[in-house]
Amino acid sequence: MDAKDFKTAEGSCIISEEVIASIACTAALETVGIAGLASRPADIKGIMSPNAATKSVRVLNTENDTVLDVYVTLKQGAKIQETSAALQQNVKMAVQSMTGKPVTRINVFVEGMVLEEKNA
Repeated sequence: MDAKDFKTAEGSCIISEEVIASIACTAALETVGIAGLASRPADIKGIMSPNAATKSVRVLNTENDTVLDVYVTLKQGAKIQETSAALQQNVKMAVQSMTGKPVTRINVFVEGMVLEEKNA
């Protein structure tokens, strides 16, 4: 489990990548125009993890920054650029406010669109 270690005079706090991914998933789903989360390309970490958040968000931590890859599906009629920009803003604000760690980049991967059926 990769985690980010924060050290202060009082001690240290370790925030796992799974927690950051969970925060990002919640913020992404609250974004207008997002229908749901999509599965990211499989890797060993994603396959081995039982956490659904890590199947849709990849977290890359370094010493100075955090980069997130978020995989989503859009609702029918959502404008891709506007929805992606809103998602980036929501996820960045949520992760930074909850963890205190700066997020330098959020890559949005639109994996599909959900077509809603009209009820007669």
